Order: sequence, then structure tokens, then C-alpha cells
Amino acid sequence: MTTAGTIGVLGGTFDPIHFGHLDAAEAARMALQLDHMRLLPSHDPPHRSTSPMASAFHRFALVALAIQGRPAYRVSEMELTRSGHSYTADTLRAMHAEGWTPLQIFFILGADAFAEIATWREFPTVLNGAHFVVIARPGTSLETAAARTPELGQRLHRCGEAIPHDGQTRIILVEARTRDISSTMIRARLSAGQSIDDLVPDAVARHIVNHHLYRAVGGLHGND
Repeated sequence: MTTAGTIGVLGGTFDPIHFGHLDAAEAARMALQLDHMRLLPSHDPPHRSTSPMASAFHRFALVALAIQGRPAYRVSEMELTRSGHSYTADTLRAMHAEGWTPLQIFFILGADAFAEIATWREFPTVLNGAHFVVIARPGTSLETAAARTPELGQRLHRCGEAIPHDGQTRIILVEARTRDISSTMIRARLSAGQSIDDLVPDAVARHIVNHHLYRAVGGLHGND
């Protein structure tokens, strides 16, 4: 049975989640008028050379805290409970088994990640499992990212352009202003005893400090 509506999917290590992630998700939701949003913390990201610093439990909790007050958003443990590398192709197949069709799923990623899409497992077949929504990111323009895989030119569409109703999935380019933040930056600040109030939602900062994640110490959060 097919599930109703459309769904935006944003995966990531979320070690920790920050406003840059949330900006990208919301830009896609608003640009494409998506009905549902699902954030997927990964268990074992294949393109990362080191394991996440925070446990799966804490990363799931941080995402749940970050999306409080956003009724369209949900956090899923789908990748956390699956052993082995967290491959997008496997995740999309699992969503198809739930009843979502490829044309209902909008998989969101930054332009910097899309620039490396040719290295993904099952490329280019993975692109048939969903629409891929590429969000402009500071330091990587949509044009730069698209130029890395010129063979995908026929799939590319600018947000706002009419997408042919031919049953084919597309790569949708979305210009958006997202904050120039990285999880690496946050971990470095915390390690140095600096505030992260401008990088993450308040509830996320409190959880990090209260549980001493990333070597955070008490008193960093201005509202505590």
C-alpha cells in the first residue's frame, strides 16, 4: 500500500546536529512543499574515516531535541538499528518497503556531498530510488557540484522549473542560504571550552553540556 504525501529525507552522522542541517532540511521542505520530513542519524557512515564521537543513543536524542516544535519532522532509528555501513541505497529500499514510492521521496543533501555522488554505493542506480534534492552550501555552489558529474545533466532541474511527469526521478537544485556550520567546528569549540549557542538549538546545547559530550564542561551554555 502506498503511503500518502511526499517526504523529505535528510541523513547524516549528526555528530552533533546543528543549524546548518536544519537550514538545509527546511529549505527543501519549503521549496518543494513537502508533507513529511524524516531525519536519519547514520550508524556507520561509509564516507567517514573515523567513528562518531557520540553514541547512537545521544545522536538520536540530539536530533529529537533539535526538531522539537517542528510538527512535520520526525527522527528515525532506521539506519541506527541496521548493522554495517549506512548506505543510502539500502535506506531507500527500506522506505520503498514501507510503502513510499521513489517519486514520493526527496532525499536531501548539500552541494558538497553531491559533488562526491559518483563515489556512492550503487551509483548511478541509487538515483532511481528517490528524487535527490541538492541544497547550495557555503563554499560549494550548485554549479560546481553539478559539474563533477556532467553525465547527470539530463536529470538536473532547477527548483521552480516544471518537472516532467514521466515517472522518472530527478535531481533538483535548490538555491538557499544555509549557515556555514560544521559538526567539526562545534566539536572544536567544545573541546576549547567555548560556547556553541549560535551553532545549535538551545535544547541540543543543554544535552551536550549536561552529558559532557565532545568533552564539553558545565556552564558553557548561556541559558544554564
